Amino acid sequence: MKYIVLLSLLLTLSACYKGKSVDLIIHNAKIHVMNDQLEMSEAIAIKDGKIVEVGPERQILNKYTAKTIINAQNKDVFPGFHDAHGHIMSLAKQKLNADLRGSRSYYEMISKLEKHQSKTKQSILIGRGWDQSIWGEKIMPDNQLLNETFPETPVALTRIDGHAMLINQAMMNYVGINDTTQVKGGDFLKKDGKLSGILLDHALDLVNNAIPKPKKEDLKAAILSIQNDLLAAGITHVHEAGLSAEERDLFIELADKNQLEIYVYAMLFPIPENIEFAKENGFYKNNRLSIRSFKIIADGALGSHGACMIEPYSDLINTHGMLLKSPSEIHAVFTEAKTLNYQVNSHCIGDSANRTVLRMIDTLMQKTPDHRWRIEHAQIMHPSDFQYFNSTGVIPSVQPTHATSDQRWAEHHIGKERLKKGAYAYNTLQKESGMILFGTDFPIEHYDPFGTIHAAVQRKNTENEPLKGFLKDEAVDLATTLKAMTLWAAYGCFEEGQVGSLEKGKQANIVIFDQAVKSSASFLPNYAWVSIVDGKIVFDMR
Repeated sequence: MKYIVLLSLLLTLSACYKGKSVDLIIHNAKIHVMNDQLEMSEAIAIKDGKIVEVGPERQILNKYTAKTIINAQNKDVFPGFHDAHGHIMSLAKQKLNADLRGSRSYYEMISKLEKHQSKTKQSILIGRGWDQSIWGEKIMPDNQLLNETFPETPVALTRIDGHAMLINQAMMNYVGINDTTQVKGGDFLKKDGKLSGILLDHALDLVNNAIPKPKKEDLKAAILSIQNDLLAAGITHVHEAGLSAEERDLFIELADKNQLEIYVYAMLFPIPENIEFAKENGFYKNNRLSIRSFKIIADGALGSHGACMIEPYSDLINTHGMLLKSPSEIHAVFTEAKTLNYQVNSHCIGDSANRTVLRMIDTLMQKTPDHRWRIEHAQIMHPSDFQYFNSTGVIPSVQPTHATSDQRWAEHHIGKERLKKGAYAYNTLQKESGMILFGTDFPIEHYDPFGTIHAAVQRKNTENEPLKGFLKDEAVDLATTLKAMTLWAAYGCFEEGQVGSLEKGKQANIVIFDQAVKSSASFLPNYAWVSIVDGKIVFDMR
C-alpha cells in the first residue's frame, strides 16, 4: 500500500514538473510589461494567442511547458509598438510610383523621374516626396523645368506633406486647369501672373480624381510587403489615418482572407459612403481590422503655408493659410459622429485650426465622457489653448519626427515667438492631457520607431541634428515615449483591454528587440529580433 501511495505521489510530482502545456514561452528576457506601474519581468507564457502569465524565470519555466521556447538572451521585450498615425495606403501607392523622397535638388528630382519613366514607360507620370526646403529653397518651385523635360507626358508630383502638388502644362491640359479654375478649400499659385504649376490642398483633388487609379491587386501586394517591413521594425499596430470607401473595402478584403498580419485601426474620411458604412456596421471588427472613427482634415500643412494660422505667416504676411472645411461643415461631421458614437480624429496643424476644433469639441462633447476624440498633429498651438486638452478630454496624437524635419524652416515660416511658445510642444501637450500618442505620418516621415524615440527624447533627427536639440524644453522622457507607442496608443484606439501592455489575458502581440531600447545623445538604430502577433511568430531574425 505504501508503495502505491509513493508511486502516485511521484507521478503527481512528475506531472507538476512537466507543467501546464502552452504554445510559446519567452524566457531569459527583460520584459517591459508597460502597465501603469512600468513593471519588469523575466518570462512569459502564451497559449491560443493570449498571454497566460508573466512572471519570474523559475516560476514560468517550472509551471509551463511548450513546444516553442524562445531564449531572449536578456534582450528587451515590449508590447508590439503602435504607429498612431500612419498611411499604409499612401505608402503602397508611393511604392507603385516615383519615390522622390530625399531629392536634394530640383535636378535630382528630375533625374529620378527620368529613371522611373525609362523603366515603367507610363502614359501619366506620378510621383511623391519632394521637399523644396531640402533643396535650400524657401519658396515653392515652378514647372518650367518639368515642362522642358516632359513636354507631352502629363506629370503630377505631390509634395512630401501631401498638401501641395507640382504639375506640368501637359497635366494642366489633361485635367483642364486654366487661369479661371477655382476650387473651394484649395489654391493655384501663380508666378509673374501665370500659373506656376503648384496646387494646394483641395486643388489636388482635380488631378487625383482624373488620373488612373492603381490596380487593386498591385495595391494589395504592396500592402502585404509593407506590413512585413513594419513587423521588422517592431510595429504590430497602425492607426491608418484616412481611407476612402474604396480603400476601406480593399482593407476589408484583406481582413476577410486573414491576410493582415498587423493590426489596422482605420479612420474613415467622412464622405457619404463611409458615413453610411458606419450607420450600417457601427463598431466594425474583422480579424485584425477595426473601424470606429472618422478623420477630418481641418487645414493644410505648414510647409506649404496651408496650415490655418491666427496671425499671418512671418515669411508670407498676406497669408493665414486656410480651413479646408468651414466651421459649419466640421460641426455637421462632429454631430453625426456623436450620434453614431464614433471617434473623430481631426488633422489640425495651425493654431487657428486647433483653436476652432478644440472649442467646438468643448461645446459639443463636454457632457460626453470618454469620447477619446483626437487632435492629429497639434503642431502649432496658441499658448492659451493648451488648456482645452484638459477640459475637453481630447487626446493629442503627434509625430515627433515632424519637429526634427521642420526645424530647418519652421522659424522662417512662423517666427521665433510663435515657435517657442506653442510649437511642437509635446511635453506641454502630454501634461495637459495626461497622455499623448506618437506616430510618424509615414510616408511623410519614415516609420522607424527608433527615429520617433530619438526625436521625442533628444529632439534630434537620425543624423543627430540639430546638435543641441530642437526646442529641447518640449522633450519628453523615454518612459513617456514608450507609453505613447504602446499603452496610451492602445487607449487611443479603444483597444487597451486587448493590447498595449503584456498582462494576463491580453493578446500576445510582442516584440523582442535586437538591441537595448534606450535613448542617448547619438541616434541608436534598432530592429525587431522577433515579432509575435496573436502568439504567432511573424518575423524572426534569430
